[in-house]
Order: sequence, then structure tokens, then C-alpha cells
Amino acid sequence: MVRTESTMLPLGTKAPGFTLPSTEGNSVSLSDYADSKALLIIFMCNHCPYVKHVADQLKQLADDYADQGVAVVGISSNDAEKYPDDSPAAMAEEKAMRGYPFAYLYDEDQSVAQAYRAACTPDFYLFDSEHQLAYRGQLDGSRPNSGIPVTGEDLRTAIDAVIAGGKAPEQQKPSLGCNIKWKEGNEPQYFNPSGTS
Repeated sequence: MVRTESTMLPLGTKAPGFTLPSTEGNSVSLSDYADSKALLIIFMCNHCPYVKHVADQLKQLADDYADQGVAVVGISSNDAEKYPDDSPAAMAEEKAMRGYPFAYLYDEDQSVAQAYRAACTPDFYLFDSEHQLAYRGQLDGSRPNSGIPVTGEDLRTAIDAVIAGGKAPEQQKPSLGCNIKWKEGNEPQYFNPSGTS
């Protein structure tokens, strides 16, 4: 496990398009969410302790905002050959076990993670109704074994602002988690684990 921070993609960036297979077997595209007031894309996986730490809150957050026009999508980009706990079959089991109400997609060639400059799990990207990036950063200040409750405070504040037609707070702290498990030769140039230059 390499502790890795979000790359903090520039605010206002247009959401890169994607079409990916879901755990249900159908394909899901960015265009499927054209009518959403806000779209939250979460790069996540099954085995990461940082994701496990916030998993209940991810479900709760998606449930809480479902009737307010907020769409949520989970994407796993990990190399499933080296990390079979993150295989599509395991993702389907995880979604069922956690009760995630959102689509959970598999980015096998890791091109979507690269397009979003995703670096860690979990990595959060909140887009407004025009699919322009309004927030990227941490769910809240809690980390595994920190003793700080998982509330989703930072992300919820941003979502509330966006669906009210406003702007997310300018001060946004990077998310922190395990590095995305890149396939050999796929590690992008922007990838920069914490503690390295």
C-alpha cells in the first residue's frame, strides 16, 4: 500500500466521457447522467482499507441525495489480475454486500482513471449539472484509525452548494488513500505517491 493524495484536477474541468461495464452486466456512460443536478464519480475498489473505512458513508450519502438529483458512480480501475479481490465478480459481491445504490463500473484498461488523473482510492470528483468539476478532494477529515468519525462533511457541503446553484468551497483538501494499482507500463506521469518528490 502506498499512501497517495488526489492530483486535484483543475476546477471547471469538463468531465471526460466514458462507457464502462457495470457489475450488472450492462454498459454505463457519462451521457446517461445528462439530466443530473450533480454527478459524483468515485474511484474506489474493494480491498483498500481507506475505502472500507468510508464504505458505509458512501452508501448513506448516495441514499441521502438520490431524490435531490444527485447521481453517483463508482469506478474501479485496479489491476484485477494482480489484485483479484478487485475483479468484476468480486465487485458485484461487494456492491451487493454493501448495498451500494449506485452503478459500480470496471475500468479494465485504466484509461478512464488516466483521463480523470485519478491517483488514489477513494478519489472523489463532483461535477455540476453542466458536468464541470466543482469539487475534488476528501470525503471528510477521517482516516483509518484516526478516531475521527466518518461524516462525509466536506463532500456533503460541496454537494449542497452545487445542487443549490452555488459553488463549492474554494478551500478543498486532497483525498488520501491507497494508490490505484496500475498495470505494468500504465503508471501515469502525474502519479506521485505521498512522501516523494
